[in-house]
Amino acid sequence: MSKIVFFDIDGTLLDDDKNLPSSTKAAVKALQKNGIYTAIATGRGPFMVTQVINELDIDSYVAFNGQFVVFEKEVIYKNPFNPTELKRFASEANKRNHPLVYMSEKTLKGNVEKDKRIADSMASLQLVHPDVDPDYYVKEDIYQTLLYAKEDEEEYLSAFEDIYTFIRWHKEAMDVVPKGGSKAEGIKILIERLGFKMEDVYAFGDGLNDIEMLKTVGTGVAMGNAHEAVKIHADIVTERVENNGIAVGLKKVGLLDDSFEII
Repeated sequence: MSKIVFFDIDGTLLDDDKNLPSSTKAAVKALQKNGIYTAIATGRGPFMVTQVINELDIDSYVAFNGQFVVFEKEVIYKNPFNPTELKRFASEANKRNHPLVYMSEKTLKGNVEKDKRIADSMASLQLVHPDVDPDYYVKEDIYQTLLYAKEDEEEYLSAFEDIYTFIRWHKEAMDVVPKGGSKAEGIKILIERLGFKMEDVYAFGDGLNDIEMLKTVGTGVAMGNAHEAVKIHADIVTERVENNGIAVGLKKVGLLDDSFEII
């Protein structure tokens, strides 16, 4: 295998209704048949990607925006939070009524009950409000935290910029990961294990958490439905996910030839 393609999930492989277009599945299968390695790069946790990786026969992925890397079903990298620092951060967030959701390898837990902000963001992922366990971060390794705060409520986060990276994905929610964490860093770890050079790496994405990935890989492809701030960092912009965006993009970069018919 001489090339590898990383796919984001939400808004890239899956449309707004969390459906996998038939053209996308066919395109990924065609890549695999042609000897091109396929992998996932997502902000989701391992427990949230099972259906997608099973349907697409993908065994390697970067999860939690680079904090958890799996190579052919084997975990090869973990970068959890420091619990003491996370406790301090949670204290500051709680003072401002900014809920948190803690994400481990196994599941996710909220630190408050029945919060509309959490419920709304979870609904956008077709998930329900998580169970509550304010002390979950001391019981399990946490790789990513969701913080619920609006853009005009972020000022205090500057005090934590030396230890955390903040990536907004919803009007009232953002991902929080250890400083410097990104899909790009996870990709570097995985391709080193596989022996690929960065110029032979392709990536498809649509969200703000995909920017670093698209800038780092040899060829970055933004979906037509991507945030405008994402498109400017891509080498190529393809169609929207529901308009055969993956298949069209793979043709544009030359990984699928004219023999592949988009149905």
